[in-house]
Amino acid sequence: MPQLPDENCATELRNKAVDQLKEDGTIVSPRVEAALRQVPRHLALPEASLEAAYSTYDAVITQADEDGHHTSSVSAPQIQAMQLEQADLHPGDNVLEIGTNGPNAAYIAELVGPNGQVTTVDIDSQPADRAKRFLTETGYTDVNVIVADAEHGVHGHAPYDAIIVTAGAWDIPPAWTEQLKDDGRLVVPLRINGLTRTYRFVRQGDHLVATSAHVCGFVPVQGAGSHTQQTMQLPGDKGVTLYFDEGLPADPTLLDGVLDTPRAETWTGLSIPNREPIGTLQMYLATHVPTYCSMSIDPELATGAIGPTNLNFSMVAIDGPNFGYIVLRRDQEKKTGEFGFHGFGPDGAGFAKRLADIVRTWGRQHRGAPGPRIALYPAATPDDRITGGRIIDKKHRRISVSWPTA
Repeated sequence: MPQLPDENCATELRNKAVDQLKEDGTIVSPRVEAALRQVPRHLALPEASLEAAYSTYDAVITQADEDGHHTSSVSAPQIQAMQLEQADLHPGDNVLEIGTNGPNAAYIAELVGPNGQVTTVDIDSQPADRAKRFLTETGYTDVNVIVADAEHGVHGHAPYDAIIVTAGAWDIPPAWTEQLKDDGRLVVPLRINGLTRTYRFVRQGDHLVATSAHVCGFVPVQGAGSHTQQTMQLPGDKGVTLYFDEGLPADPTLLDGVLDTPRAETWTGLSIPNREPIGTLQMYLATHVPTYCSMSIDPELATGAIGPTNLNFSMVAIDGPNFGYIVLRRDQEKKTGEFGFHGFGPDGAGFAKRLADIVRTWGRQHRGAPGPRIALYPAATPDDRITGGRIIDKKHRRISVSWPTA
């Protein structure tokens, strides 16, 4: 039977997206390529155009709350392919997907084949219903679609060869490792100090070690595992909003009027090509500066001499009454950029220099090296059982972050 015109267009757009993902190195295995070429993801998105459904790098938001916050989406093909490559699925595998909308469960079903098992779970019945309709319509009727809070996993179908989490997690609950086979893979977008990466974790003794990491963005986990960033206005300036993932400063009042002090400016001397990924530098800063947070600016309300490069997102450090943030100046001719810092407070100049030294250390010792070594330990693990230069404590886990040298 000949395809309808819309089906021809969908196939063309689907293959174009896969070709782009092969070209940019996201897709490296023939099996992931075949799965993404096979699944008609647009049928899960009747409200979206074909172009939107097959946009290589853009998610389609399918649900939002009354405040406009996104609560469900169909991830971009790039993100789905990235996580599927991390999961390293094989025929016959038993896989749990946490967070659903349909297409990704179909990709997983393609990869594990008729002898595998796929369970997809969501806390919200609406995306689960969407997934069930799509999977039924497209013939993936063996996928188990469950409505539940995945904080506790899905015990009935465990143990799993792989658990793929498609919502942004602040912590890793015990069930996700308890329901994983000894040689299983946990793929999860984990937020550390406000920065989300999709990690592939494998078991190593009594803890998990990340074997790959990619910059990403996901709708946050809901239910018992949810975690809301704390926000505050910079004291004395209503136009500056600060976002803290691991807790507010001990005494925020010390920052009152900090932007009324002279602005100090220091440049690192580190030249970075425009196309060089800076994800590892961001994580290095977030795990080395004192009281890390991020910042957004309302230019109509902001006062003083604040002048970040990006009004929507800037990396910030706070040390008592001192306040600093990263800035970037570009050399359009050389197609490079140089990072620097603005510092405010009684020791604004010294603080900016200390922050710049952190970037210089990254440039000398870690630039070009593999990214940080991330390990997850149970919350009760004592310090002397943890290897790593920095420990970040969550509810269920102690996260160890250490940096190999180049």
